[in-house]
Amino acid sequence: MKKLLKHLTEAFGPSGYEDNIRKLVLAEVKPLADEIKVDALGNLIARKKPSKVTKDTKKIMIAAHMDEIGLMVSHVDENGFVRFSSIGGVFGKYVLGGRVRFLNGTHGVIGFDRFDKVNEMPPMDKIYIDVGATSKKDCPVKVGDVAAFDRPFVEMGNRLVAKSMDDRVGVLVAIETLRALKSTVHDVYFVFTTQEEVGTRGAATSAFGIDPDIGIAIDVTASADTPNAMKMEMVLGKGPCVKIRDSGALSDPRIVQWMIRTAEKKKIPYQREVLLFGGTDAHAMQMTRAGVPAGCLSVATRYVHSPSEMIDYTDLQNSVKLMTAILKTRIDL
Repeated sequence: MKKLLKHLTEAFGPSGYEDNIRKLVLAEVKPLADEIKVDALGNLIARKKPSKVTKDTKKIMIAAHMDEIGLMVSHVDENGFVRFSSIGGVFGKYVLGGRVRFLNGTHGVIGFDRFDKVNEMPPMDKIYIDVGATSKKDCPVKVGDVAAFDRPFVEMGNRLVAKSMDDRVGVLVAIETLRALKSTVHDVYFVFTTQEEVGTRGAATSAFGIDPDIGIAIDVTASADTPNAMKMEMVLGKGPCVKIRDSGALSDPRIVQWMIRTAEKKKIPYQREVLLFGGTDAHAMQMTRAGVPAGCLSVATRYVHSPSEMIDYTDLQNSVKLMTAILKTRIDL
């Protein structure tokens, strides 16, 4: 799984530009799924049919978003310095001094030139990207070009660090669950969604098309195990997090209990998650058509939306175990 996670996290794929990720995912899931489809918004849908259709068979949508946060060129000045707007939740405190790579292969460094305020976080409109140009004429990027953070995947003991763990971790969990799911009582649609970081757009359209009975997102969640962290329960290494609420959705209590019962029965460690900010594809699924009971399985992550997001490898392994066990278990809604 580490090798595949390295490929997924190091690949380029800001919101709206998920083609490279989709190709990687397609190569993995094509031999495993009963049906494969790519819809109009670029969502990759891999269907696993039930071994036998009964009155207990549910149509379940599993959503893991392929896109990552990124940057878009908004202006190039006469000296070739690039101003940018954000794609998704790009935070100023994380970007300064960072490196980016554009879709056309150009590399850049994010800079700020006010040395009298080195201990203050500069506003985003005062930050620029230096691509090595000397003028607007020889600048290798233009307005509208898209970049992503450029950092390698590294192992730090049992901790794994990379850009775009959000949500290539969820993508990996979905792939490995499909790989492990030899049979299921449910009709399961594994959807690798687009444009989550800019408003859960891919999940909204794919959920409308699938019209599931149940929706489950797989995503990261902010951990609270660093110095002076917010008062929350999620920590690295204590198992997958069963989301109860975040800013975008209240998980259906029946789905929460289904997940918890399964974890306890299978003796898989888990955590109860109440996230005080943020949201996932569960929100879009919950609100589609006439409404869908939804929940979320999360992987605790440090430094979310930074170029160096950190997870624990055992959490990744246990997330696959729990997701696989859930989809083999009947649920009464």
